[in-house]
This record gives sequence, structure tokens and C-alpha cells, in this order.
Amino acid sequence: MARLDLLFRARRVVTDAGEVARSIGVRDGTIVAVEPLEADLAAAEVVRLGDDEVLLPGLVDSHVHVNDPGRTEWEGFATATRAAAAGGVTTIVDMPLNSVPPTTDAAALRVKRATARGQAHVDVGFWGGAVPGNLRELRGLHDAGVFGFKSFLLHSGVPEFPPLEPAELADALRELRAFDALMIVHAEDPQVIDHAPPARGAGYRDFLRSRPRGAENLAVAQVIELARRTGCRVHILHLSSSDALPMIRSARDDGVRITVETCPHYLTFSAEEIAEGATMFKCCPPIREAANRESLWRGLADGTIDCVVSDHSPCTPELKRLDTGDFGLAWGGIASLQLALPAVWTEARRRGHPLTDVARWMAGRPAQVAGLSGKGRIAPGHQADFSVFAPDELFVADKDRLHHRHPVTPYHGRTLAGVVRGSWLRGERIDIDGPPRGRLLTRGEA
Repeated sequence: MARLDLLFRARRVVTDAGEVARSIGVRDGTIVAVEPLEADLAAAEVVRLGDDEVLLPGLVDSHVHVNDPGRTEWEGFATATRAAAAGGVTTIVDMPLNSVPPTTDAAALRVKRATARGQAHVDVGFWGGAVPGNLRELRGLHDAGVFGFKSFLLHSGVPEFPPLEPAELADALRELRAFDALMIVHAEDPQVIDHAPPARGAGYRDFLRSRPRGAENLAVAQVIELARRTGCRVHILHLSSSDALPMIRSARDDGVRITVETCPHYLTFSAEEIAEGATMFKCCPPIREAANRESLWRGLADGTIDCVVSDHSPCTPELKRLDTGDFGLAWGGIASLQLALPAVWTEARRRGHPLTDVARWMAGRPAQVAGLSGKGRIAPGHQADFSVFAPDELFVADKDRLHHRHPVTPYHGRTLAGVVRGSWLRGERIDIDGPPRGRLLTRGEA
């Protein structure tokens, strides 16, 4: 074999064959060799991992709110992608809302891409948005390279991204089915929530009652039925209610094209442990009880839940209302991009899951769902995106050592397992203090 640009030699590499000893050869940003550990290979640069390190595929986080432009004071591409790289994430897909303008037409996508250009330390793709009145914009966004379309069934929290009524969702699904695009859905039913007790004050139990499981369950059932009727591919975002898992399994058995994600916070925390006024834990749908959490883990184990992504959703500390601790007034969202891998690994290994499972949930399957065919695996022909991970090293999460814009996280002070010691993008180590080298991705070219 001709001389390689980069060669990893590691006793622990997560590949399609499991966790094995391998040499991984890279040329022109692509994996070209997956060989035995001491294979006769030569490279311009050789990286030999320590016995306590594992070579993982670069993670793919397909649910990130960068909020840039328009609400850059909440996050921004520079800070979000630094946090991603520090956490072993080498590709993100940015959500179409919380930025201004929202990504609901091709012109807004051009604004978004112009803002991101030159700021990204990791590769960045973009979701489009489906909102009332933009049905005729969907094909143009698809042709411009978005990876799919996000919709809400209830108020999104920002006025410029309104929800779809059921008839509007059905129309959008029929439109997307014509060119086999993916609809990703925030599934909570507004009428259930409107009739629930309102959230107010510092009690987490009161907030939890304001977003009952029934709101998710009913909305997921509605999405399943519309997907069945239209034949469109659908993806349920940030599933928190484990009650919905049986109907998802049943729908798949019936041939409905549905995939599902959950998030690190639903797999880590439980409602019982959230203190009065701890609004850094507020997210929608909410973190539920410990028994629900364990059912979500079982849904991951049996494949009902496809992937784990961060739903990185930051805001300013003022909007979190940390001063008053009022769950009714605080913005809902958890910033966890940098900590997602150790958070999931900490809980996964307690339940007997190997790193191969975590890599599948956080790299391989998110890449498949989003259509990033060259990402998420250590295999010949795939992009040379890697994370060097020390799975047994413990650390205490410190909000002041995070790279996202604002030091607010519910993980602060929590002991986690697993330290990311380096990330590589297309065969080059990412230097988060150096010039950004991430690319802006389009569907079909990633």
C-alpha cells in the first residue's frame, strides 16, 4: 500500500467487528485501511494510543441548537463547535429555529450558511423547518441541501417558528413523501398541555405535571398515523415518555418508517432528584421519573430507540431564571454538547453496555438517520473522523471548563466516566484554539 498520511495503532478500536486491536490508515481525509495492529503500514504521522485509550468514530450529534444568527448571545457556531470537538463530536446538524431568521426557506439557509462559514471547528449540516405557510418552500430547501425538516405540534417557544396543525402536518408529510425527505417532529400535544396544571414556582413536580406523558403519547400516536397514511419517513425527537415505546415498535412492525431519538439527560437524571428551583434541569419534554428512565434504557437496548443526541439547547443565564428558580418562567433547554459522551457512557457501563453500543447510538445511527453516509463508522471509505477516549478516567463536571458560551449545566459537580483526549476531523487533529477547519455539509455530499 502507498504511504499513508496518518496511521493509528490501538489495542482498542470500535469497528463494525466490535472493539478490536487494529491499525487504521488514512489518506486524503478518508479511511483506506483497517488492518491488524502490527500490519506493515507506513505513514507520514503515526499515533499510537495508550492501553487506557479507545479509538471511537467521531460522534454525530444531529440535534443541536446553535441559535446563530439572531440569538448569537445564546450560543454561536464558534463556541458550539469548540464544545462539540472537546466532547468527541465531529459532526453536528443544526436546528432551524432559535436563529433569526429561522431556516424555513432557501434564502434563510443561505444566511445561516454565510454566518457559519469560517467559524466551525467541526462539520456542520442543517435541518430545514416546516411551519404554517411554507409548504411551497420545502422542495427548494431540500434541493439546497438540508437534511430534512423539523416541525412542532405545539408552540416552539419562539414566535417566528409556529407549530403545524394536524392537517398542515399531513400536507407537509405528503409533500415530503414526493421527494422522500425526512420529517423530524417535536411531538407533544398542545391540548393535553393546555388542560394540564400550569407550571409556576420552584417545585419540579409542578413543572412535571404541566408536561404530562400523555401529551407525548398522544402526539407520537398522531405522527405514527399520519406517517402510515402518507408513507413519509418520520423521526421522533427527544423522546422522554417510555409509554410510547410499544406503539413505536408496533408501528415498525406494520411498516411505518419511523425512527426515534432520546437524550443524555433523560438517561441520566430522574425527577425524584431534581431540587426545588433547579431550573438548569428544565427541558421540554421534561426529565421524568427513575422508572421511566430505566424503561428508556431498555428501549435503547432492544433497538426501539435508534440513537442518543444532545438536544444542545442553550440560553443566557438570565433566561434560566436561576435567581428565582421559577420553572414556569425559565427557558427550557439543556446545554450538554461537550458532556454527552461521558454522561451516556457513565450510565451505559453501569447497566452493562459496552462502548460499541455507545458508538452505535451516538455515531453510527445518528449518521444513518440524518443521511450522513460517510460518517459515524471506522470503516474503509468513511471519513477519517475520530475521538480518542479514555473510558476509565473519572472527572467531576465543572461548568467553568465547558466551551459553550454560558457556564450553565445540570451536570456541574457530577462525577462522570470517560475523558476525550483528542478529536480528528478528516484525518487532522482538531485544535479548538486554532483556525476552524469544519465544512458546511449538504445532503448527498456528506
